[in-house]
Amino acid sequence: MGKLSLKVVVAGRTYPLTVNSGEEAKVTKAAEDINKAIKMLQDNYAVKDMQDLLAMTALQLATKSTNTAVSAPVEPDYSEIESKLNELSTEIDLLK
Repeated sequence: MGKLSLKVVVAGRTYPLTVNSGEEAKVTKAAEDINKAIKMLQDNYAVKDMQDLLAMTALQLATKSTNTAVSAPVEPDYSEIESKLNELSTEIDLLK
């Protein structure tokens, strides 16, 4: 995958980023979620300081992510790849 230059706006500031081409949508969505959370906090609370809004948003998103996080990393399943490699190995042995 190639690298992609991307500019995202978070809390009214533009941040230039370099991301893998497959991560562009994920990063853009994250920036949108942050901006929506900041807007919601501004609308519902008398908080004007952007640093306070960012801190409150970070706390909300971190709490949200720990509720949905998996407790242990999932081991990748390589059984299909191993099966295909064994088939290829068998075919190569037959050609000899």
